[in-house]
Amino acid sequence: MTKEAILQALSNVQEPDLGKDLVTLNMVKDIVIDGDAVSFTIVLTTPACPMKDLMSRASENAIKLLVNKSAKVTVNFTANTTSTRKDDQKVLGGVKNIIAVVSGKGGVGKSTVSANLALALAEGGASVGLMDADIYGPSVPIMFGVRGARPMMKEVAGKGMIVPLEKFGIKLMSIGLLVDEKNAVVWRGPMASSAIRQFVTEVDWGELDYLVIDMPPGTGDIHLTLMQTVPVTGAVIVTTPQNVALADAKKGIAMFSQAQINVPIIGLIENMAYFTPAELPNNKYYLFGKEGGRKLAEEYDLSFLGQIPLVQTIREGGDEGVPAMVGNDDLTKEAFRYFTAQTVRNIAMRNANLPQTSLIEVV
Repeated sequence: MTKEAILQALSNVQEPDLGKDLVTLNMVKDIVIDGDAVSFTIVLTTPACPMKDLMSRASENAIKLLVNKSAKVTVNFTANTTSTRKDDQKVLGGVKNIIAVVSGKGGVGKSTVSANLALALAEGGASVGLMDADIYGPSVPIMFGVRGARPMMKEVAGKGMIVPLEKFGIKLMSIGLLVDEKNAVVWRGPMASSAIRQFVTEVDWGELDYLVIDMPPGTGDIHLTLMQTVPVTGAVIVTTPQNVALADAKKGIAMFSQAQINVPIIGLIENMAYFTPAELPNNKYYLFGKEGGRKLAEEYDLSFLGQIPLVQTIREGGDEGVPAMVGNDDLTKEAFRYFTAQTVRNIAMRNANLPQTSLIEVV
């Protein structure tokens, strides 16, 4: 066995999402050969890559078939998270991907989706932050059990910066951590927009593979402010199957598709898709309609990221400060893991095939 023979064999192994082989993509590193033993490292596009097992099996099979049927193959993994952001980025310079989670209306579970997406990304090994940009209805303090906690301050390059809280392995920031929850946030649009800019420019987010931003419902000032301040990698649209939610989801899709904004839509996730009672685990009851999110994704030629069931433990966990991804309901965890895997794959393809999102200019 030689390194050249190993590379030749691995040139037959495709990266499933990018459609090219591992060697062409320069993903194979550190080949070591010792008799019949060979080891090498595959550099993934993200630590949370859902296809690593598939690539490992395909690589082992290729070497045994094309080089040495007695080979003892060890495949190691590391990750260099892909990004379209430039190294000289001043705002959120250490953040590789910025994901906006949006919905056309409230009450569709957008904050639940944001929280569990962030946690599932972290479970896969990525460094993750969660920004609660819903100024008027912040949910993160309750969902993560940090009500009453206050972030610390630190000095960075002579400037005072807010240090985000850390819980369950991710960094958290919310207006609910800065104001008393008994007091309503009664702000005009410019004040809310100013707070969002502060969350972006005056919070020490550090080095992150993904920053998930839980956006407020609708299409308004805060959305525009964010996209004027940072180049968003892409948006995830959250809807439920019922017609009124789908109608509002179309508005969110339309906003991100406008020429002056043109933020790529990573895909659409259908929340509260069906109800499965614990005593009848094989039954699905479509309380709000069936397949509405999937049909909407097909109508707009968007990637359908999956369905999240309507499960009591999701609500209970959110109220008790223990999100579904750190709870005990395996059915719910698998739904969020599938959704996250699809999201990660679409982000990798977006970064490989589309240019960097430009900051928008709105008069």
